[in-house]
Amino acid sequence: MTAPSQSLASMREAAPLVQCITNYVAMNFAANTLLAAGAAPAMVHDVEEAGEFAAIAGALTINIGTLSPRWVAGMIEASSVAAKTGKPWVLDPVACFATGLRREATSRLMQKSPTIVRGNASEILAIGGQDSSGKGVDAGDSVTAAEAAARDVAQRAGSVVAVTGEVDFVTDGSRAVRISGGSPLMPKVTASGCALTCLVGAYAAAVEDPFDATVGALAHFAAAGAEAAKVAQGPGSFLPAFLDAVAAVTPETIGDDRVQAA
Repeated sequence: MTAPSQSLASMREAAPLVQCITNYVAMNFAANTLLAAGAAPAMVHDVEEAGEFAAIAGALTINIGTLSPRWVAGMIEASSVAAKTGKPWVLDPVACFATGLRREATSRLMQKSPTIVRGNASEILAIGGQDSSGKGVDAGDSVTAAEAAARDVAQRAGSVVAVTGEVDFVTDGSRAVRISGGSPLMPKVTASGCALTCLVGAYAAAVEDPFDATVGALAHFAAAGAEAAKVAQGPGSFLPAFLDAVAAVTPETIGDDRVQAA
């Protein structure tokens, strides 16, 4: 496995262009996170240009947080082009269990063979066809409870699956690791997970193995969260401190040892 430190160096050297189809709540934070990390964000979602842009971008990320029929059409078009052109793409199935629109959109997008699926435990359980305790966009289940479902989804979909929470879990169906770090303040800042999905896309654009790319992005995020928590007084001060920390993480400080085999 490529160490996160090596993946970070590769991502920064590539400075990839990442197409982010994400929700209204997340756009600013996600774009700033990518800029701080060393990548270039492009918030392009409309069906009239989403597919065309997917052919240009280094990677595509799709987040279903604020859906509408036209946005879904853009997501389907972009993911179709990414699949045809061999571009890595990341699915963030926000609250995929909550409504019929979300269930249908997630099902259609999963049929487009996402390279990586990044979600909380309740979302991954739902994609795996299991009952979950999620409420709205928040997880009601532990990462540990979703590990078996993550392995199953990875094997069936041919995707890398990341379950994020207090300790993250990443699997491609055969390999698996857990990643420690971060801060309890991270869930107190809206769109943290959405921004992480975009960062996963940046790593996927620069690191050949999607499993290694996902692990690298999650380690980067965890390292930044831990550092930001040292100076933050609460959620309000955590946000700017976090962006500073994302930029400040280096291959020497990312902490390869935070990744452990599962």
